[in-house]
Amino acid sequence: MTDHGPQPVERQLPTEEARDLLALVRDLVQREIEPTAAEEEEAGRFPREVFRLLSASGLLALPYAEEFGGGGQPYGVYLQVLEELAGARLTVGLGVSVHTLACHALAGYGTKEQQADHLPAMLGGGLLGAYCLSEPSSGSDAASLRTRATRDGDTWTIEGTKAWITHGGLADFYTVLARTGGEGAHGITAFLVPGDAPGLSAAAPERKMGMKGSPTAQLHFDGVRVPDARRIGEEGQGFAIALSALDSGRLGIAACAIGVAQAALDEALAFTAGREQFGRPIADFQGLRFMLADMATQIEAGRALYLAAARLRDAGLPFSKQAAMAKLFCTDAAMRVTVDAVQLLGGYGYTADFPAERYMREAKVLQIVEGTNQIQRMVIARHLAGPESR
Repeated sequence: MTDHGPQPVERQLPTEEARDLLALVRDLVQREIEPTAAEEEEAGRFPREVFRLLSASGLLALPYAEEFGGGGQPYGVYLQVLEELAGARLTVGLGVSVHTLACHALAGYGTKEQQADHLPAMLGGGLLGAYCLSEPSSGSDAASLRTRATRDGDTWTIEGTKAWITHGGLADFYTVLARTGGEGAHGITAFLVPGDAPGLSAAAPERKMGMKGSPTAQLHFDGVRVPDARRIGEEGQGFAIALSALDSGRLGIAACAIGVAQAALDEALAFTAGREQFGRPIADFQGLRFMLADMATQIEAGRALYLAAARLRDAGLPFSKQAAMAKLFCTDAAMRVTVDAVQLLGGYGYTADFPAERYMREAKVLQIVEGTNQIQRMVIARHLAGPESR
């Protein structure tokens, strides 16, 4: 019998500190996340205690500066941590990515006073964040958002509805994009809104095909008053701030996708090594071996692509095109790999007794969130050929 089975992922880590960090993450995953992931997802339970543990361990602050309690880690290291978390449970991995996205505006565009006032608690104080850009009538066309913030002296009043908000109704703070001026991208401003602000309420969570443990809900802003001290950046700068955040967030989604794909490959390898037909493991049959080879190749290519984009980001170089490419390729790869994993498990893959079907359902949403893959193609083409002529 041939020796088959999953092999440990070989990580590209720059320092001994980063290697120790990944060892800590793997230990936490094995003790706190993996044992209950399937049960918790099936029950639709959100693992808030896990996020408190991640915060206390410094894992909600990795790519931010140490000055305000961040981990000071390169983005490439942070993304590999995300991959490990998402492979164990996407609700956790994507939740960390969303929290990081929610902190981006303040960390990148807030004043020193704002950062000192809020960032330490956001990064390491047990808080959980959410990001509010999409609306019921403006998803891919985010520049047409209608939620409006009206100024009265030193206070803004926000009216409107946000949609598809991960952690909606549970978050301790929301980064909110609202219209403060005229139509289009230049009339949008960013605000940091407390989760318990009067007039802020959440609708019932959406009923989703996957990620049932991660609440996704509409948020209603009914006269929510926010002091001007919680405005992030200049008036009208919000859309630029949002796009900057999404470039980084797309790398987070790419890493999560590779984590899910790797988990699906590992499941397929373990199953095909142990399942015998015609007197030998099915992993010995060429047709199945070729499928496994293609799955592994797509995962390695996706990992290399998101890490290449991360290196550009860490070097302070433009990476928007590469972020869109990584999000597009990695999430499409995750969909293909998880579908193939279900196929390799046969009838067992179609049952909830094995995690392959959960991975397939979860992979689908990654092609949609933080810019559909059709939008990623538009972004890439714009970098290659310039904007479309009208």
